[in-house]
Amino acid sequence: MFELGSLALDRTAVDGVEPEGGDDFWLEIVGAIDGEGLSDERLVAELTALERLTSGAAAAKARLTAELHTRRTSDAATAGVPAARRAHGVANEVALARRESPHAGREHLSLGVALVGEMPETLAALSRGDINEYVAQLMVRETADLSREDRMTVDATLGPQLSGRGNREIVGLVRRMAYELDTEGAEARARAAKARRRVSCRALGNGMSRVSGDLPALDAIAAFQSLRDHADQLRAMGDERTRDQIMADEFAERLDQPVLARARRAEIQLVMNGEMVLGADRETPAHLVGYGPLPFGVAADFLADPDAEVFVRRLFTNPDDNSLVAMDSKGIVFHGGLRRLLFARDGETCRTPWCDAPVRHGDHVRPRARGGRTTLDGGQGLCEACNYAKEAPGWRHETRSRWPERHTTEITTPTRHTHWSQAPPLPVQPSPHHPLRRHLAAELYYSNVSLELDLAV
Repeated sequence: MFELGSLALDRTAVDGVEPEGGDDFWLEIVGAIDGEGLSDERLVAELTALERLTSGAAAAKARLTAELHTRRTSDAATAGVPAARRAHGVANEVALARRESPHAGREHLSLGVALVGEMPETLAALSRGDINEYVAQLMVRETADLSREDRMTVDATLGPQLSGRGNREIVGLVRRMAYELDTEGAEARARAAKARRRVSCRALGNGMSRVSGDLPALDAIAAFQSLRDHADQLRAMGDERTRDQIMADEFAERLDQPVLARARRAEIQLVMNGEMVLGADRETPAHLVGYGPLPFGVAADFLADPDAEVFVRRLFTNPDDNSLVAMDSKGIVFHGGLRRLLFARDGETCRTPWCDAPVRHGDHVRPRARGGRTTLDGGQGLCEACNYAKEAPGWRHETRSRWPERHTTEITTPTRHTHWSQAPPLPVQPSPHHPLRRHLAAELYYSNVSLELDLAV
């Protein structure tokens, strides 16, 4: 048994001194840790400490990689190597040191150079253990097409806010801000990507293959939602196949019979503010539920279809923090209306901190057996796994906010560690020209696709 949390390490004590055990010194220390003799509370605390240590190590590796790149390119410049070839071989050197592929080495090299040279706030968050290496990679990847100045703006704004956010939420925030900083470039890249749309097939083994398509986000979300609606309908009629099995079978059947006309409507949600719909706000990105931010021009191209029919459902938000507080009374008198309002408030991903899974269950924050109420404040959107997990002994969820405050829950784990979950604001902010106006939701039916638009006007 060894407790990392009780280990006091003095860096100055080992600088310049070869520790006993050589290169395996730290490995021998960390590798000896086990849970024997530790309380449940200490077990969880050690897991937390080790995860933060892993993040700190990733930050150190990023700095070492960037330093190696600086030295190699400097030496190559001194030797007269052309600028385009000075970094050749550095990624492979990194890959070998990390025992990974050259492709992974190139990713690690890009990560280190970007973090050290252009993203100090993200690097600081990684060093503190607030985020892990994968989140840092997401920040670097999603800002790769921006200028150095714009990338540093994203880093300065979002870097200090990354702790506790799920990967999908982070990607959405970065993309939205990137689109705002470089609207024309984002639209040009989106249209260029659309020109590269394709379908591919990959063998998986065990007699299975994967057919995948790189499609415009609107088309992909509509197609996927259509399959899901079909599966839910059959399940409700008693079909014993799982949802995934039904969707896969229907997917194959539709592709096998491409000329068969089928009248189906698949509903997707596109979030915009009213100024965007009127064409007065071109800087704010739209938000496609199930995908994330879209450049305004891409959404505008889609909405320009003359055959579209628009129906409006109003949503009301708190003007102070843009959180959803109510829906048109007409919208919640129908069966499932409260569930729809709950999911609109809580967004697309599970309310559990760091969980990226899509919302599947409208859950009672406090179980009904303990007096939980079927109200907007008494509910939360969770994925299936988190909803089942909170029913295990020792877990406790409580609502800690009161309307019209942003909905907040306190989560207590069996080891009495507490975490906080707050409902996100709507994914599209009101127009800066009219920041206090209310939000509206509209349903746009486009060909055989039903689109729901959330409009802030």
